[in-house]
Amino acid sequence: MIKVIFMGTPDYAGVILEKLLKDDDINLCAVFTQPDRPVGRKQVLTPPFVKKMLIDKKSDIEIYQPESLKNEDTIKIIRELSADFIVVAAYGQIVPKEILQIAPCINLHASLLPKYRGASPIQAVLLNGEKITGVTAMLMNEGLDTGDILAYSFVEIAPKTLVGELFEKLSISAANLCITTLKYFDHIKPIKQFGALKSYSKKIKRGDGMIKLKNAKDIYKKYRAYTPWPGIYLENGLKIKKLSFLSNEGTFKEGEILDIIGSDIVIGCNIGKIKLKRVQPPSKKEMSAKEYILGKRLKVGDQLS
Repeated sequence: MIKVIFMGTPDYAGVILEKLLKDDDINLCAVFTQPDRPVGRKQVLTPPFVKKMLIDKKSDIEIYQPESLKNEDTIKIIRELSADFIVVAAYGQIVPKEILQIAPCINLHASLLPKYRGASPIQAVLLNGEKITGVTAMLMNEGLDTGDILAYSFVEIAPKTLVGELFEKLSISAANLCITTLKYFDHIKPIKQFGALKSYSKKIKRGDGMIKLKNAKDIYKKYRAYTPWPGIYLENGLKIKKLSFLSNEGTFKEGEILDIIGSDIVIGCNIGKIKLKRVQPPSKKEMSAKEYILGKRLKVGDQLS
């Protein structure tokens, strides 16, 4: 029986945790996740996904939610649990040296390291138009995603894949890779990362979703990476809820309405064109793109602003 401490917070981590819970060879002795946080306009105190999942399952596994892993009491608890491994997946805190020395810490990072280290690797691969990504099982050290590589799994990215679908595929891939890595750990020879290939993906902010109607392909990449959060929107606050990429050929006025097809509208960019399907004006409900331009009294030849 392999004794494991699990550290994770969002739904990506939840899929991995679910796999660990179901495996008869794994003894999950404790789960660490982020503290409950206020959410929404009413700031309702809400548990993270991993905690809610365990509560819904009526699990008797002990849940810890320290503000910091550097706390001496937290380090003492982890040491006394005497786990064989600590599995970390999108936990949201730096794991200090004192904990890294207690047991092998295995991180399931959602990219093919050393490329796309950092906070948002899944969005980064879509922004950069990658066709292949994957998960890296990494032996953690004190650096940011710089530890030795234990194993890879690969995931193909279809041309129309949105970030939510890719999250789901990578979560399943990470869960399977986690079990394999734990069970064959003693037979794995860790490989050092080749630093020349490294890149970093920054933490996404709400403002990253703002777009200008300049390059159709770049807009579509942002749409795939940022839907549903933070979403993409124009400078006037118009949210683009659903669109499709048509072409990266042709030169048009920025935001020119080229055609109306059913409830959709074709928009020209400085390079290429896109089809807008669903939009949401500031402080209004979501609507079809055609409804929006009719309300604004815009027609073919006008510019969307």
